[in-house]
Amino acid sequence: MCKSQIIESLLKKILQTVERILANSETITSPSFYLLTPSGMERLESTCMLLIAIGEGVKGVDKLTDKKLLSFYPGMDWKGVMGMRDIIAHHYFDLDAEIVYDVIKHDLPKLKDVLQQIVDDLKVSRDIPKIIKFKATNSLRVSCLFCIFKHSPQKTV
Repeated sequence: MCKSQIIESLLKKILQTVERILANSETITSPSFYLLTPSGMERLESTCMLLIAIGEGVKGVDKLTDKKLLSFYPGMDWKGVMGMRDIIAHHYFDLDAEIVYDVIKHDLPKLKDVLQQIVDDLKVSRDIPKIIKFKATNSLRVSCLFCIFKHSPQKTV
């Protein structure tokens, strides 16, 4: 498996994890849900484990791309995504259910959209350096190049 395939696979796993948290939290309407029952506390703990996995995965993508890929998607607070992992992992007893709830309801839907965009961009170019090169140009040129690649035969790496 080449580096681009590893990155794409990792991004898809992160995306699936985000979708899993969103699906599992769909019926939760208040941070107090996590604190009122033992099952609520278990849900908070399991969600936090998945948030750790997301943060670790994003760190892995950032490392594998020499910190180049994520910077072309500035709409997401990548430092915050990675930092959330560190806070949960290293300050576990200081978890705040309100912050976790806020992240789930407000930040994860945006993260899902950005991750999907990156995965879609990878499908078009099939090559991380090409995405980085494309993203570094102006958006009109990027759109034209993506169109060319979209309609040309895909080569597998």
